[in-house]
Amino acid sequence: MRLASKIFLTSALVVVVLAVVGVLSLRAVGRLASVNREITTRMVPAMRLAASTRDAMPMLVRLEARFLVLHDPRFMSAWNERGDRLHGSLDRLREYATSLEEARLLDEATEVFERYRGTVGQIQALVGRGERTRALALSEGAARALADRVEATLEALTESMHADVLKAQAEVARLEARTWSGVLVAFGAAVGLALLGSGLIAYRLTQSLGTLSAATAAVAAGSFEEPIAVESKDEVGELARSFNAMARELRRMEEMKEEFFASVSHELRSPLTSMREGAHLLRERVSGPLNEKQRRLVEIIAAGSDRLLGLVNQILEVSRLRAGVLPIQRVRLDLDKVITRAVEELKPTADQTGVILERERLGEDFSLLGDEERLLQVVVNLVGNAIRFTRRGGRVVVRLVSTGQELEIQVEDTGIGIPAGELPHVFEPYRQAHGDRGGTGLGLAIVRGVAQAHGGRVTVESQEGKGSRFTVLLPRS
Repeated sequence: MRLASKIFLTSALVVVVLAVVGVLSLRAVGRLASVNREITTRMVPAMRLAASTRDAMPMLVRLEARFLVLHDPRFMSAWNERGDRLHGSLDRLREYATSLEEARLLDEATEVFERYRGTVGQIQALVGRGERTRALALSEGAARALADRVEATLEALTESMHADVLKAQAEVARLEARTWSGVLVAFGAAVGLALLGSGLIAYRLTQSLGTLSAATAAVAAGSFEEPIAVESKDEVGELARSFNAMARELRRMEEMKEEFFASVSHELRSPLTSMREGAHLLRERVSGPLNEKQRRLVEIIAAGSDRLLGLVNQILEVSRLRAGVLPIQRVRLDLDKVITRAVEELKPTADQTGVILERERLGEDFSLLGDEERLLQVVVNLVGNAIRFTRRGGRVVVRLVSTGQELEIQVEDTGIGIPAGELPHVFEPYRQAHGDRGGTGLGLAIVRGVAQAHGGRVTVESQEGKGSRFTVLLPRS
């Protein structure tokens, strides 16, 4: 069976189970939404209205007392206005009452409030006739008792509605727990079926892909030798066979490329050397004097020959480094003197481009077992790059640090920096982060190769627009 068919059947089974889970979950969610809607649209507003109605009673009692003391009709007008609003609130509460107990309490509160309103009317009439003593007695007696009874009844109504809210919330919690339990059980069943149906497929697929991934990494590192064993006849098997064919072709092309570069570089080196030496002899007027135009042409030929010969030498060195045959002459040397030579060699270039070139030392003992000329080449390549990528007025620092068992060569600049996407590739041959600044893309590859040939390593830190810092770490022996 093809891999696509196996995956489709397994996925279809899981989809069916998940669809059933989805339907059950939607039904449970619908019930939860209904109960929550009931709490939000009816129970909570009802409880708030009951509480506000209950809290209005103390204000009515205070307005009544102030009227008795101050005999100001404005207090009675305010009482009548608030009494009408309270009566309206009691009418609205009838829309929210659902149980018989709530309806009974609401009827009782309405009936007692009407009696209290009538009593307050009597108090107002007594005050109007000047019978303040009788009005005060009626207020402190029957009126106060009726007001307290109204407030107590509304309190009981509020507690009843609050109990309804708590009951509904408990129902929501039970529904939620039941929904989660059902969903988790169904989901567990779906996962079990998926694992049961796709376990063998996943195992064989991941095993094949793991082998293919390891082989891909080996090809990327240039160490792939044996082809992948192909056992299956599905798409993964076809992929493995295609990979084997690709690896063979890549290996053949890599060998051809290395052979081509080595052959071409070797064949070009001798004629380029002859051209350069001939140009130098002409420039030194060995064959006779030159006019200004001829001298200019000879300078162009000499400069071009030097650049080409330098490129050929770099290609040959990269080929030797990748083949592991670059000769390293290890002697005891002072790395500080190597840094000094490199800085003195590149100081005129830095001055010409307006870049400040400095050197620093941290530590005292800078002795090292290594190849002086190769290490000089490392420092020259790094400092030359730093100068080329630093704007006029910028700064390049060559720092030598003694860290015990290792020595660090740090080349730090305030140049244009390296884009983040190019940082992992800057040491690859023929790779340039900024192609518009010249160069061959081989200098950093040579730096890494020489450092590794000395048992060391090289790292880079950079922030685009602010500068870079290359660090070469070399063991002392």
